[in-house]
Amino acid sequence: MTRPDSRLSKTDRQARIVAELRSTPALRVNELADLLAVSTETARRDLAELAERGLINRTYGGAMRPVSFEPALAEREALMVAERERIAAAAVKLISAGDILMIGGGATTLQFARRVAVECNHLTVITHSFSVAMVLASNPTHKVLMLPGQYDGREGLIHGAEAIDALQRFRASKAFLGASGITAEGPNDAGVGPGLIYGAMMRRASETIILADHTKFGRPSLSVYGEWSASMTLVSDRVPDGEVAAALKQAQVKVLRV
Repeated sequence: MTRPDSRLSKTDRQARIVAELRSTPALRVNELADLLAVSTETARRDLAELAERGLINRTYGGAMRPVSFEPALAEREALMVAERERIAAAAVKLISAGDILMIGGGATTLQFARRVAVECNHLTVITHSFSVAMVLASNPTHKVLMLPGQYDGREGLIHGAEAIDALQRFRASKAFLGASGITAEGPNDAGVGPGLIYGAMMRRASETIILADHTKFGRPSLSVYGEWSASMTLVSDRVPDGEVAAALKQAQVKVLRV
């Protein structure tokens, strides 16, 4: 582990803790304090907040990766395959001729991109996902624009300030985005960097379509990348209930069950 700049903000510290637990199943408080260049009291407070949000599990003297922690893209592609395929099949029908699309990274959006490549023609697509770009490029009628920035090999996508800056120069008809979690606050992502990209895509698109299976309902992740609004549609294999359902209804979000 490398020692970071001690001036990290609380948000950056907590993002770093969650990121470390992707590769290390458990960490001690004193290890975190040294890693983040903060006091053990500060490290404990960060752990307490992350545990309260359901992002980590507290242990005696430290923290461990939660059982529900999101696996890497290659692992997720083997999960909920039938549900993802149904979501993708329904989502592709929401595309109109001449649409300009933004497509985020993820296992469900990759299934969606495969459908777009086969069933649609002559679309302009802006993406930060190498997998999505390669799938779409199999159809030569599509124009694929790849965002610049920092590469995340675990997820196979680009993020960072350059990508967000590039997005400000584009306007899309629709943004198709995945989510690590669906809560009353809005769609969530497990990574801060990708979450910032998805939030920027939402702001630059006239409509946003969230593609997420039911296992994401009520599951909080690190980055809430947008608030529910009437310009959004949730495409899923089930209809949410409880607090999530109430939030969607209040925001007039359209829900498409497949």
